[in-house]
Amino acid sequence: MRQIPPCFIGVYFCLVLCTDLVRAESQIVKTQEAGLNSFLGPASFESQRVYKKERHPNVAIACDGTVLVTLGNSRLLVRRSTDGGKTFGESIAIAEPGFQGGGLTVDETSGDVIAFVEAGHPPSPLEIYRSRDHGITWRRQPTNIAADSLGNTPSMHMNEHGITLRRGPHAGRLLRPARFYGDGNRPEEYGSHYTTAIFSDDGGVTWKTSDPFPERGTGEATLAERSDGKIYYNTRCHWDQNPHPTRRRAAVSDDGGATWKGFKVVGVLPDGLQHRAYGCMGGLVRLPIKDRDILLFSNIDTEGNQRERVTVWVSFDGGETWPLKRLIDPGPSAYSSLNAGRPQTPSEGQIFLHYEAGPGSKLARFNLTWLLDGERTGDGDVPSWVTDL
Repeated sequence: MRQIPPCFIGVYFCLVLCTDLVRAESQIVKTQEAGLNSFLGPASFESQRVYKKERHPNVAIACDGTVLVTLGNSRLLVRRSTDGGKTFGESIAIAEPGFQGGGLTVDETSGDVIAFVEAGHPPSPLEIYRSRDHGITWRRQPTNIAADSLGNTPSMHMNEHGITLRRGPHAGRLLRPARFYGDGNRPEEYGSHYTTAIFSDDGGVTWKTSDPFPERGTGEATLAERSDGKIYYNTRCHWDQNPHPTRRRAAVSDDGGATWKGFKVVGVLPDGLQHRAYGCMGGLVRLPIKDRDILLFSNIDTEGNQRERVTVWVSFDGGETWPLKRLIDPGPSAYSSLNAGRPQTPSEGQIFLHYEAGPGSKLARFNLTWLLDGERTGDGDVPSWVTDL
């Protein structure tokens, strides 16, 4: 048998590794993404109340399509829907007492769902819970989160849900937004706050923390992986010393969420009430459509002094422009979270918005066709590959 020359051994193993990475990436995308038509069809919209009290909503979709809506500022609760968001079971306590530590993270490799729970409003001790049965039962696991490059350990409170990366050398990585609270949630401390992200390459057993977002005074972030493998990051601002503090901020990562660059203020996206420099948690999701970058963002859209008029904006180019928006609820509304159904499950083709409609929360369920009848913002155009269908 002919031997491989020593100088080619490294090249050989590199080719094998690269082939395995491409195969793994292809399999993740194939099972988690579908065509555009799954989110089209006749326009549909429904909404229902899912919680009567508590605050801090989030929504995630388990690998089997179970819709999971969480809420809680005294105990962390979850309700499950196995019929695509039409009906929900009774509340299940993830942790009691427990404070909503941001959204759930679904591991698309194992199917596990991971929840972060804080003892109270942060800065506060943090625990991690895991479900291996799509949100029915939960068990606490050891918490192992490394500090960031400045030596600060992040909080998870009221960031959007996490994601599993599907492309490139970091396919399978768990990534979710996080934040640093400084010495507390007081106006004099806002300048020391910043958003960040945590990521895990071992299924959520251990976590590393990314470099800080390029601007201080930020909190409550969102993120999505685009079809080119880059991470689009969008965050709230609540420090009045920043320029344009009533508008959202954005940046991009090309290394799987470890560092951020390309900072900009997103002028078309409001960050809560427009009469004061203090934002509002918004939602973000990329629709799981192969080779397309349709991103949805949610927040309140009002010039008044009340949190109301929760609205969804649509981008067709990965967050570069936001040419379309549609009002979801004209009434009182505040924090919101977005997610999208999974192919070949009862949730397929549906978009889910879980938002505060105080007291408690509502879940709106709709499709892309319904959003396309929204209002043009003047920020870019709706592409012909959508309008011609």
